[in-house]
Amino acid sequence: MEERQEHIAPEVSRPETTTEETAEVVAAEPKPESPEEELARLRRELEEAKARAAEYLDGWQRTQAEFSNYRKRQEAEFLQRVQMNNAVLIARILPVLDDLERAVQTVPPGLQILTWVDGIFLIKRKLEAILEMEGVRPIETAGKSFDPLYHEAVTYEEASGYEEGQIIGEVQRGYMLGDRMLRPALVRVARAPAPQGKESGE
Repeated sequence: MEERQEHIAPEVSRPETTTEETAEVVAAEPKPESPEEELARLRRELEEAKARAAEYLDGWQRTQAEFSNYRKRQEAEFLQRVQMNNAVLIARILPVLDDLERAVQTVPPGLQILTWVDGIFLIKRKLEAILEMEGVRPIETAGKSFDPLYHEAVTYEEASGYEEGQIIGEVQRGYMLGDRMLRPALVRVARAPAPQGKESGE
Protein backbone atom coordinates (compact mmCIF):
# COMPACT_ATOMS: atom_id res chain seq x y z
CA MET A 1 0.00 0.00 0.00
CA GLU A 2 1.10 3.40 -0.83
CA GLU A 3 1.50 5.66 2.06
CA ARG A 4 -0.69 8.77 2.07
CA GLN A 5 1.21 11.89 2.15
CA GLU A 6 -0.61 14.49 4.16
CA HIS A 7 -0.56 17.95 2.70
CA ILE A 8 0.60 20.35 5.30
CA ALA A 9 0.29 24.05 4.56
CA PRO A 10 3.42 25.98 5.08
CA GLU A 11 3.36 28.15 8.12
CA VAL A 12 3.11 31.90 7.44
CA SER A 13 5.57 33.82 9.40
CA ARG A 14 3.97 36.71 11.36
CA PRO A 15 5.94 39.72 12.34
CA GLU A 16 6.67 39.76 15.92
CA THR A 17 5.29 42.69 17.93
CA THR A 18 7.90 44.55 19.78
CA THR A 19 7.51 45.82 23.29
CA GLU A 20 7.60 49.44 22.09
CA GLU A 21 4.74 48.87 19.64
CA THR A 22 2.66 47.20 22.29
CA ALA A 23 3.20 50.16 24.60
CA GLU A 24 2.12 52.59 21.84
CA VAL A 25 -1.10 50.62 21.21
CA VAL A 26 -1.90 50.56 24.89
CA ALA A 27 -1.20 54.29 25.18
CA ALA A 28 -3.47 55.07 22.16
CA GLU A 29 -6.44 53.35 23.72
CA PRO A 30 -8.64 55.81 25.70
CA LYS A 31 -8.29 55.44 29.37
CA PRO A 32 -11.53 54.84 31.23
CA GLU A 33 -12.82 57.99 32.91
CA SER A 34 -13.27 58.17 36.56
CA PRO A 35 -16.81 59.01 37.76
CA GLU A 36 -15.65 62.53 38.71
CA GLU A 37 -14.15 63.14 35.26
CA GLU A 38 -17.22 61.78 33.50
CA LEU A 39 -19.48 63.99 35.62
CA ALA A 40 -17.35 67.06 34.86
CA ARG A 41 -17.40 66.25 31.13
CA LEU A 42 -21.18 65.83 31.12
CA ARG A 43 -21.58 69.12 32.93
CA ARG A 44 -19.42 70.87 30.34
CA GLU A 45 -21.42 69.35 27.51
CA LEU A 46 -24.65 70.37 29.22
CA GLU A 47 -23.44 73.97 29.62
CA GLU A 48 -22.39 74.06 25.96
CA ALA A 49 -25.78 72.69 24.89
CA LYS A 50 -27.55 75.30 27.05
CA ALA A 51 -25.42 78.08 25.53
CA ARG A 52 -26.25 76.91 22.00
CA ALA A 53 -29.94 76.63 22.85
CA ALA A 54 -29.93 80.16 24.32
CA GLU A 55 -28.18 81.48 21.20
CA TYR A 56 -30.70 79.78 18.91
CA LEU A 57 -33.61 81.07 21.02
CA ASP A 58 -32.23 84.62 20.95
CA GLY A 59 -31.82 84.48 17.18
CA TRP A 60 -35.34 83.11 16.75
CA GLN A 61 -36.78 85.83 18.98
CA ARG A 62 -34.93 88.55 17.04
CA THR A 63 -36.21 87.12 13.78
CA GLN A 64 -39.76 87.04 15.14
CA ALA A 65 -39.49 90.64 16.34
CA GLU A 66 -38.09 91.81 12.99
CA PHE A 67 -40.86 90.02 11.11
CA SER A 68 -43.49 91.47 13.42
CA ASN A 69 -42.10 94.99 12.90
CA TYR A 70 -41.98 94.41 9.14
CA ARG A 71 -45.59 93.26 9.12
CA LYS A 72 -46.67 96.30 11.17
CA ARG A 73 -44.83 98.61 8.78
CA GLN A 74 -46.51 96.94 5.81
CA GLU A 75 -49.94 97.28 7.42
CA ALA A 76 -49.29 100.93 8.31
CA GLU A 77 -48.14 101.70 4.77
CA PHE A 78 -51.17 99.92 3.34
CA LEU A 79 -53.54 101.88 5.58
CA GLN A 80 -51.73 105.09 4.65
CA ARG A 81 -52.19 104.32 0.94
CA VAL A 82 -55.87 103.54 1.51
CA GLN A 83 -56.35 106.79 3.42
CA MET A 84 -54.55 108.74 0.71
CA ASN A 85 -56.77 107.22 -1.98
CA ASN A 86 -59.84 107.92 0.15
CA ALA A 87 -58.71 111.50 0.69
CA VAL A 88 -58.36 112.07 -3.05
CA LEU A 89 -61.79 110.58 -3.75
CA ILE A 90 -63.51 112.45 -0.92
CA ALA A 91 -61.91 115.73 -1.99
CA ARG A 92 -63.55 115.24 -5.39
CA ILE A 93 -66.93 114.57 -3.76
CA LEU A 94 -66.90 117.67 -1.53
CA PRO A 95 -67.88 120.08 -4.34
CA VAL A 96 -71.00 117.98 -4.88
CA LEU A 97 -71.82 118.35 -1.19
CA ASP A 98 -71.23 122.10 -1.53
CA ASP A 99 -73.72 122.27 -4.41
CA LEU A 100 -76.32 120.35 -2.40
CA GLU A 101 -75.73 122.67 0.55
CA ARG A 102 -76.28 125.75 -1.60
CA ALA A 103 -79.35 124.19 -3.19
CA VAL A 104 -80.86 123.45 0.22
CA GLN A 105 -80.15 126.97 1.47
CA THR A 106 -81.79 128.62 -1.53
CA VAL A 107 -85.00 126.57 -1.56
CA PRO A 108 -87.94 128.92 -0.88
CA PRO A 109 -89.90 128.00 2.26
CA GLY A 110 -93.04 127.33 0.24
CA LEU A 111 -91.34 124.65 -1.85
CA GLN A 112 -89.86 122.64 0.99
CA ILE A 113 -93.02 120.54 1.25
CA LEU A 114 -92.57 119.21 -2.30
CA THR A 115 -91.46 115.62 -2.69
CA TRP A 116 -88.52 116.31 -5.01
CA VAL A 117 -87.22 118.99 -2.65
CA ASP A 118 -87.45 116.55 0.23
CA GLY A 119 -85.47 114.10 -1.94
CA ILE A 120 -82.66 116.64 -2.26
CA PHE A 121 -82.55 116.99 1.53
CA LEU A 122 -82.44 113.20 1.84
CA ILE A 123 -79.56 112.87 -0.66
CA LYS A 124 -77.58 115.49 1.24
CA ARG A 125 -78.11 113.71 4.57
CA LYS A 126 -77.09 110.36 3.07
CA LEU A 127 -73.93 111.83 1.59
CA GLU A 128 -73.03 113.47 4.91
CA ALA A 129 -73.63 110.16 6.73
CA ILE A 130 -71.33 108.28 4.32
CA LEU A 131 -68.57 110.84 4.73
CA GLU A 132 -68.96 110.71 8.50
CA MET A 133 -68.60 106.92 8.47
CA GLU A 134 -65.35 107.36 6.51
CA GLY A 135 -63.99 109.64 9.25
CA VAL A 136 -64.72 112.98 7.57
CA ARG A 137 -65.72 115.80 9.90
CA PRO A 138 -66.35 119.50 9.23
CA ILE A 139 -64.01 122.12 10.63
CA GLU A 140 -65.72 124.24 13.25
CA THR A 141 -65.88 127.97 12.56
CA ALA A 142 -68.82 129.40 14.50
CA GLY A 143 -67.56 131.47 17.43
CA LYS A 144 -63.95 130.40 16.77
CA SER A 145 -60.87 132.52 16.38
CA PHE A 146 -59.03 132.43 13.09
CA ASP A 147 -56.49 129.59 12.96
CA PRO A 148 -54.32 129.46 9.83
CA LEU A 149 -53.92 125.70 10.28
CA TYR A 150 -57.63 125.13 9.69
CA HIS A 151 -59.01 128.37 8.23
CA GLU A 152 -58.30 130.46 5.18
CA ALA A 153 -59.33 134.12 5.37
CA VAL A 154 -61.29 135.42 2.39
CA THR A 155 -61.83 138.93 3.79
CA TYR A 156 -60.97 140.94 6.88
CA GLU A 157 -63.88 143.15 7.89
CA GLU A 158 -64.73 145.58 10.62
CA ALA A 159 -67.69 144.12 12.49
CA SER A 160 -69.29 145.26 15.71
CA GLY A 161 -69.68 142.62 18.39
CA TYR A 162 -66.64 140.65 17.24
CA GLU A 163 -63.12 140.65 18.59
CA GLU A 164 -60.18 141.05 16.25
CA GLY A 165 -59.32 137.74 14.65
CA GLN A 166 -62.72 136.21 15.39
CA ILE A 167 -64.54 134.48 12.55
CA ILE A 168 -67.55 136.45 11.34
CA GLY A 169 -68.94 133.95 8.86
CA GLU A 170 -68.18 130.88 6.79
CA VAL A 171 -67.93 131.15 3.02
CA GLN A 172 -67.09 127.51 2.34
CA ARG A 173 -67.00 124.65 4.82
CA GLY A 174 -63.69 122.96 5.47
CA TYR A 175 -63.22 119.26 6.23
CA MET A 176 -60.78 116.94 8.02
CA LEU A 177 -60.20 113.26 7.35
CA GLY A 178 -58.96 111.97 10.68
CA ASP A 179 -55.88 114.13 11.31
CA ARG A 180 -55.47 114.97 7.61
CA MET A 181 -56.62 118.27 6.19
CA LEU A 182 -58.89 117.76 3.19
CA ARG A 183 -59.42 121.46 2.67
CA PRO A 184 -59.41 124.53 4.94
CA ALA A 185 -62.56 126.45 5.77
CA LEU A 186 -62.94 129.71 3.86
CA VAL A 187 -63.99 132.35 6.38
CA ARG A 188 -64.56 136.06 6.92
CA VAL A 189 -62.49 137.41 9.78
CA ALA A 190 -63.10 140.44 12.00
CA ARG A 191 -60.47 143.12 12.29
CA ALA A 192 -60.07 146.01 14.66
CA PRO A 193 -61.58 149.30 13.47
CA ALA A 194 -59.12 151.76 11.99
CA PRO A 195 -58.04 154.44 14.50
CA GLN A 196 -59.86 157.74 13.92
CA GLY A 197 -57.71 160.79 13.19
CA LYS A 198 -57.59 163.69 15.69
CA GLU A 199 -59.96 166.52 15.03
CA SER A 200 -58.37 169.51 13.31
CA GLY A 201 -57.44 172.39 15.57
CA GLU A 202 -56.50 170.24 18.54
